Amino acid sequence: MAKTAAVILAAGKGTRMHSRRPKVLHAIAGKALVQHVVDEVQAAGVDQVVLVIGHGGEEVKKTLGDGFTYAWQKEQLGTGHAVMQAMAHLDPEVERVVVLSGDVPLLRGDTVKQLLDRFAQAQAKGAVLTAYVDDPSGYGRIVRDAGNKVVQIVEHRDASPDQLTIREINSGTYCFDKTVLEEALRELKPDNVQGEYYLTDVIQQMGRRGLTVIAFPVEDPLEIMGINNRAQLAAAEAVFRDRINQRLMLSGVTLIDPQTTYIDAQVRIGSDTIIYPFTILRGNTCIGQDCLVGPNTDLTDTTVGNGVRIRQTVAEEAEIGNNCTIGPFSYLRPGTVLRDGVKVGDFVEIKNSVLEEGSKVPHLTYIGDALIGKSVNVGAGTITCNYDGKNKYQTIIGDGTFIGSNSNLVAPLKIGANAYVAAGSTLTSDVPEGSLAVARERQRIIPDWGKRQKTQKERT
Repeated sequence: MAKTAAVILAAGKGTRMHSRRPKVLHAIAGKALVQHVVDEVQAAGVDQVVLVIGHGGEEVKKTLGDGFTYAWQKEQLGTGHAVMQAMAHLDPEVERVVVLSGDVPLLRGDTVKQLLDRFAQAQAKGAVLTAYVDDPSGYGRIVRDAGNKVVQIVEHRDASPDQLTIREINSGTYCFDKTVLEEALRELKPDNVQGEYYLTDVIQQMGRRGLTVIAFPVEDPLEIMGINNRAQLAAAEAVFRDRINQRLMLSGVTLIDPQTTYIDAQVRIGSDTIIYPFTILRGNTCIGQDCLVGPNTDLTDTTVGNGVRIRQTVAEEAEIGNNCTIGPFSYLRPGTVLRDGVKVGDFVEIKNSVLEEGSKVPHLTYIGDALIGKSVNVGAGTITCNYDGKNKYQTIIGDGTFIGSNSNLVAPLKIGANAYVAAGSTLTSDVPEGSLAVARERQRIIPDWGKRQKTQKERT
């Protein structure tokens, strides 16, 4: 099978975005535009990915990482010029080159594969991905000959009245025979007002030479939507999120209201899980089966087991075991690990802590830098005092311990298994296993305190 390279054009600034960030790094569904394109061409089975970078190129490289070939386009001299920069970086074994734009995130890998298959079946030297649209205004038109071969792509401003009636438009995605492409690029000239090298001129060259160039129309024109401004970014976001929601619902996930549910591309959800409205699932979040999530819940890079109930909760980089109950109004910060059967209730904040099986933190509590054993009950208003203004310290609580309400646990501190902490205590020393810790002033009763206060006020 012929080896294929994908050349992704990602050098443009995107002035209409009015942003300091390179256009291709703006995100939809939690991934940069260019990352969507890279993922889809890899799904299509290409052998090499070459990214042509320019404006903000180092930032693009940092975002995508290693594993790809990068070619620099120092000057923005058109799409043909961009492809020229990539050619020297192609592996010698490459025979086909598919060219795509880094700002077309809705293009599916299946469509790219179909383009490659059609190219091979037709024994073509060039292929153009096209679309039929009701209003082709502003797009390049596909001009065919009597044999239905593509002979030219004419821009809207250069089209004749007859050509303006053509509804088939250019997507900006192409497939070429590598050798023919190299020859055509050498002949390109910037003979236009902009003084740029246009890749569309390659198609016209091939047509003049009588080489076979085919057009492959997509079924869904939305696939070729390019992003040039924030309004188009939002439109693409809506399309992509609808795809995600449809895929999840068809796989056995219930979305009570898909229109108010926002799920990133990488998120995985098990069957029979129900997602309630106004829930946001970001990054690499993974949710198991038979869960109830939401409403008003925001999870980022969080792992959730099976049979979990989460309401009105924010969690980031947390691990939640099976059959846990979280919320409402809980905040799980990075490093939180909840084992099976843990309960975290209202107005509880946890960070960088492990809670073992069956432990409960029902309400109004802060747990930080702690190791909490099995079947521990933490009373309302408890605080782990883990920070002295300079350093963080750890609190360790053994299995089966009961922490009374309104307790302050001043770290570093270790409380043994099956111990008790009296309500209102402030602990600064370790508590042995099985003992009761009382750390508060003895209660005193002062009779007639109210009368004394009243008399004193009258005198003043």
